[in-house]
Amino acid sequence: MYEEAVMAVSTGAASGILSYLLQGQADALRTRISTVFRRGGNPQEETVALRLLDEHAAALARREITERNVTDAWTELLAAFLDAHRDAQADIEELRTTAPTKTVNIGSQHNHGPGAFIGNDHYGDININTRDDR
Repeated sequence: MYEEAVMAVSTGAASGILSYLLQGQADALRTRISTVFRRGGNPQEETVALRLLDEHAAALARREITERNVTDAWTELLAAFLDAHRDAQADIEELRTTAPTKTVNIGSQHNHGPGAFIGNDHYGDININTRDDR
């Protein structure tokens, strides 16, 4: 029964990690991964996890690895860690949350008056007055 719970937590967390990576948010995930693997007290475990994170982020960007391979690798790593450090379950479960989606704010700016407005949209003709025209 315990093994089933470990796999369920690990698989969910691995899916959350994949979500972050697919959205290009590996940097946001680094802190969360560090927090989980520091709990074990072995700096080497944290180093291995962060290296894997970097490798998977790069491989996904270059399309050299499948999403399934990433999920499987993280499921295995997290399950082994959780099996050795049962007190890390809450931290690992937090990885199940998906990455926040990137948002773009679209606004509108209206410029009124004479002259060109540098760095913004301009509709209509642009008249450039030189000293000769004055």
